[in-house]
Amino acid sequence: MDFIGPRIAYLFLTIIGLFFFSCKEDVLPKPKAQLRLEYDNPVYSLTKTDCPYQFEFSTESFSITNKKCWMNIEYPKLNASINLTYRPIENNLKELFLESEKLTFNHAIKADGITSVPYMNKAKQKYGAIYEVTGNAASPLQFHITDSTNNFITGAVYFNVQPNYDSIIPAIKYLHKDIIHLMETLEWKPQNK
Repeated sequence: MDFIGPRIAYLFLTIIGLFFFSCKEDVLPKPKAQLRLEYDNPVYSLTKTDCPYQFEFSTESFSITNKKCWMNIEYPKLNASINLTYRPIENNLKELFLESEKLTFNHAIKADGITSVPYMNKAKQKYGAIYEVTGNAASPLQFHITDSTNNFITGAVYFNVQPNYDSIIPAIKYLHKDIIHLMETLEWKPQNK
């Protein structure tokens, strides 16, 4: 009978111990945090260059233009830029279109998908398209715009970080609106021939 007493005491202490240790709150993993990026409503100003085009761009950015009228629009807060390439049309419209599309579809290797939205304003002689490249591609937004006779502009958005599409979606949406504004306000300057 001496043998049963210590076993019962041990069992009793074990049950009491489990009771005290099991009364703690359950530890649950924290839910994944969602990054919430908000940007100010953009204010726009007109480009001031001697190039054959002009448009409005965000005052949250600044532009650098070279002699060929190629322009980088830098967004320091987004760590991003829109790179514009201007080319005069010299009986090479088809080649310029193919070059623009080739630039976009070079990202197909890393892309999950590529969507295209055409743009047209016949009254102001503007024809083009915006391409959104989903996935971890180097350039998530690209576009081209032309008057189909004298001027052709291609543009691409680049972030100065390793591409992680899910993390930069808010910035992509912000820049998409700026590109639409750029295309809508773009005007071709008269050509001196």
